[in-house]
Amino acid sequence: MPLRDPAGGGSTPRGRRRPARSSRGFDAPVPGTAADDTPDAAPEDVARSILLRKLTVAPRTRAQLTDALAQRGVPDEVADATLDRFEDLGLVDDAEFARQWARSRQAGRGLARRALAYELRQRGVDDDLVKEALDDPELGDELETARGLVRRRLAAGRSRLSDSIERERQARRALGMLARKGYGGGVAARAVREALRELASVDADDALGGDLEAEDLPEGSGDLGEPSVS
Repeated sequence: MPLRDPAGGGSTPRGRRRPARSSRGFDAPVPGTAADDTPDAAPEDVARSILLRKLTVAPRTRAQLTDALAQRGVPDEVADATLDRFEDLGLVDDAEFARQWARSRQAGRGLARRALAYELRQRGVDDDLVKEALDDPELGDELETARGLVRRRLAAGRSRLSDSIERERQARRALGMLARKGYGGGVAARAVREALRELASVDADDALGGDLEAEDLPEGSGDLGEPSVS
């Protein structure tokens, strides 16, 4: 049979309890989390709680955290002071965020430096820190990364690469894929040529229609200001 709500608010299914309520009628804070939703919480406590919750989920840039605090109505001076303290403690570090983001996105998505720079700037990372992250020696060589992407894309249809029409179609698709990931025309064309030679032992220049440059990439995927990252 259903159990009565100990707070007098009706019944609940057996084995389940309603959230405990404070004497004011507000939901009591979940144990282990900061009580930043109570009406009398100090702005400093609200700011700390928001930052800790955000950073528990994933690293964030200072700009992202500033936006989160502003959305919750934290005064600017309180937000700045709290973020300064978190930076002093090493909990907010845009330089480290940029390095780890660039390494992860290159390894996981094969993004070129141009696309990485775009993503970091979108997250509010300063240009100097973006440049520093892209100069990281831990980042892989772009040509080799591009070749790996093309090899994986073409390998599944390797048996069809002997057909010239299919070979050209796959080459153009591979070029478009590289362009969306931020690769320039020269690197993209070379990566596709070399991958085709390796996979199909064909004349890759024929597949690409000769020397391909940036302006020959599929429309909308050339040297754009904002890569369409995929």
